[in-house]
Amino acid sequence: MLNKFKHLTAIVALLWSINMQAQDMTVKLWDNSSAPHSNNLTGPEKDEGEVRISNTTEAALYIYEAAADKATGQAIVICPGGGYWLLAMGHEGHELAKWLAENGITAAVLKYRMPNGNVHVPMEDAAEAVRYMKTKYPKRKSLTQVGISGFSAGGHLAASTGVGLLEANGDKSKRAVLRPDFMVLFYPVISSDPKYSHAGSFNNLLGKGYTEETRKAWSPELLVSEKTPQALFILSDDDKAVKPTNSTLLYNAMKKLNIPASLHILPEGGHGWGMRDSFRYKAVWQQTVLDYLKHINQQ
Repeated sequence: MLNKFKHLTAIVALLWSINMQAQDMTVKLWDNSSAPHSNNLTGPEKDEGEVRISNTTEAALYIYEAAADKATGQAIVICPGGGYWLLAMGHEGHELAKWLAENGITAAVLKYRMPNGNVHVPMEDAAEAVRYMKTKYPKRKSLTQVGISGFSAGGHLAASTGVGLLEANGDKSKRAVLRPDFMVLFYPVISSDPKYSHAGSFNNLLGKGYTEETRKAWSPELLVSEKTPQALFILSDDDKAVKPTNSTLLYNAMKKLNIPASLHILPEGGHGWGMRDSFRYKAVWQQTVLDYLKHINQQ
């Protein structure tokens, strides 16, 4: 049994290595010593298995460029999920990026730093990722739209970037905040309201014992404004980990201001399916994403 486990571990490591080699560019954005805020974590990143990592102390982008014959002019920064304590870099990161690139959309997987109770840390990483794609990416002149996508807690990070929570709560870098042009949110953590909240994500993000004021300050549905970009939501009705209400709260807040939004609640599937083939609605959500991106690219 032990030999079988070692063999399986070796196969997973090989697949991860092959996956990592597929991207066209790797860009280090910054680390704890050069970023505006530190998460106060030390030591190497930890392999949590299944292409997941924790203890991240530097932010980086793994960029997959659009297939030349299919390029739409769109790019997406991808924020993997993981409850703000690890990153599901495989089925919620690299696998999605490769699929998007094959369909003409440049994709940049964001390895963001874990907050460790320092809320500004992942927020400034995501903001810097959008800024890089809009102002520094070598092929930026070929891009017409730069969006952001996220899964679960990564969906909270993406939504927070879209509604401008970093700007609202004091961006220490003092740089101009460049918002994404659109959002694609998969079963996102949104609300910090205890009735709907994914408590683990907010404990990791804000630190245990956070105040009511702090809680509300980092709840995206409460800070929607006319500047909030349009969004696509995709989730499952039977999600027990992150209640579907998270998505509907943000959707409703956007609709009150007449911001375009498309809400797709699939009948079943639970939470965390990402790019997994075992999810019976994989082809459905993939076509929904492609149709949505085509639609907004024609506006």
